[in-house]
Amino acid sequence: GLVFFISCSNAPPLWHLQTCINMEDHHCGDSLFPTSTLIPVTTICILLFIIGITGNTMTILIINRFKDMKTTTNLYLSSMAISDLVIFLSLPFDLYRLWKYVPWVFGELVCRLSHYINEGCTNATILHITVLSMERYLAICFPFKAKAAITKRRVKYVILALWGFALLSAAPVFFLMGVEYENETMPDPATRQCKHTRYAIESGLLHTTIWVSTAYFFCPMFCLLFLYGSIGRKLWKSRHELHGPNAAARQKVNRQTVKILAVVVLVFAICWLPYHIGRFLFTHVDDYHSARLSQNFNVASMVLFYLSASINPVLYNVMSNKYRSAVKRLFLLPHRPQEPGRSEEAVGLLDKNWNNWCDGNEK
Repeated sequence: GLVFFISCSNAPPLWHLQTCINMEDHHCGDSLFPTSTLIPVTTICILLFIIGITGNTMTILIINRFKDMKTTTNLYLSSMAISDLVIFLSLPFDLYRLWKYVPWVFGELVCRLSHYINEGCTNATILHITVLSMERYLAICFPFKAKAAITKRRVKYVILALWGFALLSAAPVFFLMGVEYENETMPDPATRQCKHTRYAIESGLLHTTIWVSTAYFFCPMFCLLFLYGSIGRKLWKSRHELHGPNAAARQKVNRQTVKILAVVVLVFAICWLPYHIGRFLFTHVDDYHSARLSQNFNVASMVLFYLSASINPVLYNVMSNKYRSAVKRLFLLPHRPQEPGRSEEAVGLLDKNWNNWCDGNEK
């Protein structure tokens, strides 16, 4: 959302001077951070860029190319991959501002549009995760109802609705951000900054937008905890109800599913919580030390923000044999066929055996 942009680009000028004086190896006037921070952060972000672009592109190609991968769950994942790809368009601007605090050289439209697209895609990703979790909850806990209610056509309409709502809810950001000067009476091009406008601060719209963006984290987080808690409870209660020759394999799938669901919630929290903590600290900045702490949180949250946009394909590859097999098919590499009767559903690129198991378990 407003990751790094709000806090970092709006540090008080007095703090900027204090930082230059008190930090060693700092390029005063160019960056708010020492090179000992800039170099490793930039290296990590470039690696995340490469992983994110490659992984999300492969996810989209795999789901759209292979018919057996076009499940309702994977439609959500494909849409999320598109969102994550677009998010990485903002990375070059973030790195530029990390190294060169002022001036902003890309113009008013790029400033507003980059913030808006970034916020809209962030909202879309969070909404996709939440709705996908709801679908998994229905598929596992109420398989008969889910089978009738969840269709590919309906999922496509839901995805369009999610994107529409995400972009609409991000619209205020487009008008709250802009190119500002240190002295508006006598604008100096050397002091141009892409930041929230003075009107956004004075009108209170900025704080309202921040609260709305915060709700995009905590509401889905509580929802995920409830849904995955219910799923885990359902799987735990049904562990003794499994019978037949494949019971051991299904029990193994149960344990794997609970672990993957736990990883989803954990990754979601790790990637987003520091961002909200840093933003909360920024709104309560009143001295140098609190400002410096806020900026450190901003750098960490920026890295985690791009980590969240690149990590999903990695998780699919680590936890899903079906995804690894599809990658090999995509690059025409030899792959080992999946064992008959082996179910491999979790949160991602999954096969149809899971619904079959759910139906059998419900019976």
